[in-house]
Amino acid sequence: MKVLLVNTSEIAGGAAIAALRLLHALHTQGVEATLLCRDRAEGSQREGVTALSPSWWRRFKFAAERLEIYVRNGFSREGLFAVDTARLGNDITSLDEFKEADVVHLHWTNQAMLSLGNLRKILASGKRVVWTMHDMWPFTGVCHHAADCEGWLTGCGNCPQLRHPGKRDLSASTFRRKQRAYATGQITFVGCSLWLTELAARSPLLKGHRLTSIPNPIDTDFYLPAGTEGAPSKAEFRKQLGLPQDKRILLFVAFKATDPNKGVNYLIESLEFLCQERPELRDQMAVALAGRDAEKLRDAFVVETFALGYRSAEADMLQLYQACDLLVMPTLMDNLPNTIAEANSCGMPCVAFGVGGVPQMVETGINGYLAQPQDSQDFAHGIAQTLQSRSYDALCRNARKKAVATYSEQTVAERYLALYTGGDATEDTHSAE
Repeated sequence: MKVLLVNTSEIAGGAAIAALRLLHALHTQGVEATLLCRDRAEGSQREGVTALSPSWWRRFKFAAERLEIYVRNGFSREGLFAVDTARLGNDITSLDEFKEADVVHLHWTNQAMLSLGNLRKILASGKRVVWTMHDMWPFTGVCHHAADCEGWLTGCGNCPQLRHPGKRDLSASTFRRKQRAYATGQITFVGCSLWLTELAARSPLLKGHRLTSIPNPIDTDFYLPAGTEGAPSKAEFRKQLGLPQDKRILLFVAFKATDPNKGVNYLIESLEFLCQERPELRDQMAVALAGRDAEKLRDAFVVETFALGYRSAEADMLQLYQACDLLVMPTLMDNLPNTIAEANSCGMPCVAFGVGGVPQMVETGINGYLAQPQDSQDFAHGIAQTLQSRSYDALCRNARKKAVATYSEQTVAERYLALYTGGDATEDTHSAE
């Protein structure tokens, strides 16, 4: 069997990371798989990755697609990259990698990687098509995250993410174009989380297509707890990072630490509440911040804070997980965060808000604490309860066990292989109605 994975970028974004990890997982299982992308990392020579040849025409199509959104949105840059139309793209059906593939597995193909017209040609080829949904775009009109809007249930229009919404706006016209494209053939849609899959099952766009849920894989042989299989101790990692040895350290990770959707303000409030209620904890805890603009938050917390900047390398993230005691994820919207899976694999419990796909990852009293969304006091109680639990070591062991059983490369690859061959990857597999 030959599998062609397709993603806009080789390394930029969570979908790219997920696609690369799946590529590695499939190779480990002896599957001949290739990742096709438009934007390859400079100097990259990763095995199994190929890229479209760079050209001014591809750059033009990207700019032209953005220009249409800019004009149709009332000449406003606001939300310019929050929506996509798939108006322009690249015909990959003429490539040898496509012709030789038995399965075409799409990931995140926006920003002029594939157009809906390109998708129609892919479906018309008769090849088995699998599409992993990394956000809501495959079943909405134009948006990647619909928030509280449910217009996608009835064909879109009056889109709140457009400056001049209307009954026949860009979201409604793109929705209709998707309907025509999806009717060309059968697609198996995969949600990385049960939450996303359940939303997709309600969409009229996906009616008649197959739906299932499979998490993204991680290398659980790489993400190991500190001190295991020859790894340095937690104390050594803290020394390397300049973190204190005598405090319980909370880890907050985001691409951009100041992104309001990642909820750092709720973490700030939670620690203020916790230290008011339990003053002795002020000197017993510290926060490690990883992400762009982390230094801007250095003085925002009531406890000692370490701004460690943006860390893209997996080895750097591993070092953080192995140095800290608790992952704090006050995110306000998320699918199935890789960060939680990676931290769990390193034996780190997590305190998080119960949003999106997070509730299937974090279980209170098992591998962390699931707090009520946007409730800083409950989040604070979760931090205290987890760190001071007599069963903290058991929480760490449970976190590791869950990661291995659910997110390991072998587990995820086997489920995708079942899907590629037409079998059931999970008992949750069904058709949209």
